[in-house]
Amino acid sequence: MTTKELSKIVIVDDEILIRQGIKHYLNWEQEGFQIVGEASNGKEALEIIERTHPEIVITDIVMPIMDGEELTRIVKSKYPNIEIIILSSFGEFDYVRSTFQSGVVDYILKPKLDANTLLEVLNKAVSRIPTSETNETKQQEQTAINHVIEKLISGFEVDYDAKQLSRVFPYDSFYLLGVAFSQNTPRGDLIQIQDSITQQYQSYLAQAAYHTITFEKNEIVLIMNINKDKSQKVIDFAERVAGIHTNLGFVLSEQFSDLSQIGQIYNEKVSKWIQYRFYFPNIPLLREQDLQREIPNIEAFKMEWFTNEWKHSRFQEACSYLQEYVSEFSKCYTMDVFEFKSFFENIIFRITVILNNMEYDVADIGSSKYEYLRSINEANSSGETVEQLNKFIEQVNKCLYSEKNQPSNLKMKKLLQYIEDHYADPLSLTDVAEHFHFNPSYLSNYFSTNNKEGFVEYLNKVRIEKASQLLLKDSASISEISGIVGYSDHSYFCKVFKKINGMSPSKFRRKHTKG
Repeated sequence: MTTKELSKIVIVDDEILIRQGIKHYLNWEQEGFQIVGEASNGKEALEIIERTHPEIVITDIVMPIMDGEELTRIVKSKYPNIEIIILSSFGEFDYVRSTFQSGVVDYILKPKLDANTLLEVLNKAVSRIPTSETNETKQQEQTAINHVIEKLISGFEVDYDAKQLSRVFPYDSFYLLGVAFSQNTPRGDLIQIQDSITQQYQSYLAQAAYHTITFEKNEIVLIMNINKDKSQKVIDFAERVAGIHTNLGFVLSEQFSDLSQIGQIYNEKVSKWIQYRFYFPNIPLLREQDLQREIPNIEAFKMEWFTNEWKHSRFQEACSYLQEYVSEFSKCYTMDVFEFKSFFENIIFRITVILNNMEYDVADIGSSKYEYLRSINEANSSGETVEQLNKFIEQVNKCLYSEKNQPSNLKMKKLLQYIEDHYADPLSLTDVAEHFHFNPSYLSNYFSTNNKEGFVEYLNKVRIEKASQLLLKDSASISEISGIVGYSDHSYFCKVFKKINGMSPSKFRRKHTKG
């Protein structure tokens, strides 16, 4: 045998003396083998295997960090053509038996390990190693199967080689296990989780085949092929893996016997169920039996009525209607998730605009609004979406009933703003009362009750503040300034100015413009 034909071997054992002993049992190259690496645990071994690509791994069963059982399961999942030989002690048969389910060649008891036994098992492993021609055939076969499945899922009728198909799927029934990932799952994590699920499948179901389909929309589907009488094992496996990966969404189809049905079952059931999971976050594994409940037939949301209730300050009635509607709306699990979320986003926008138009102080709500919308967009369930709306409504209620938004304060705010805008006009209590449709005596009493100063005092205060600013930065005469700020009587202006500022306008200007 030339060097190129040597079968590469990795030895894995936490005892260095065992590794050294194995290395000295045979004249390896003469027997057609080459030792390309050794490791003290399964984790080290995986790194060496990835680097050296051996044909055979000889591994101890009990090791720290990663034992031989887990190493076997991972290797057979990632590198199915690598042959594995197990080393064990007498009391470790339960471990050894589990590795046989993953497809090991044989096991050797350490006390009985000698050159002849080792060579016999190694040659057995070599006989199972596919030739390059076999590998090429398998790869062509896999490509052909991928093509068939892709066409079937896309809804095309496909002619396929039944014999070739039976080699990949040798058992008489199928299931589809759909797995949904969150929107922002990195591609690397998706592949790692997929590998983990398939390893668990191989470990749990000894006589079973599978094929995975990966979709760009963060979704994979595992085609599980198994004998019909093992159906409960499939369900048990699916429930088990859904219980382990609680951050993912799982759906399981019913059993079917003809692969040509895969397109119909995926498109009409599994694909839709993956979307329906949004409405069933507390069911780890969603199955058809979980969907046997009536979808409420609800009318369209009465947005015009709802808006009118808010505009007329009938907030309680509007919110009660909204909560009742949302309770039923959230049971409509066939609704498109984007459409569902859009309803909640629209409600938040609508309420914010209405309150702003009603001149409520909604500054806090305005700044929080986009956080609610972002959370709704990223929500993984209908419950999370409803929770964001409830938080928004709670903040709205606090805003509505805060002191700054009480009706009396809002009315006062409008009055003060009107004075601020019209102080330079020949403004009187009667003018303001007429503008707001108040009785003048009512306005006078209301103003003094809800403000520190009465109407006249407040108007004078605003005018004198404006006059003081003009005296400091304007070259206009004092007489001109008195007219600018709304006083027709110059002497009255000077009298009011001195009362409020403690000095005459001329003295005020001199004092504050020196130097």
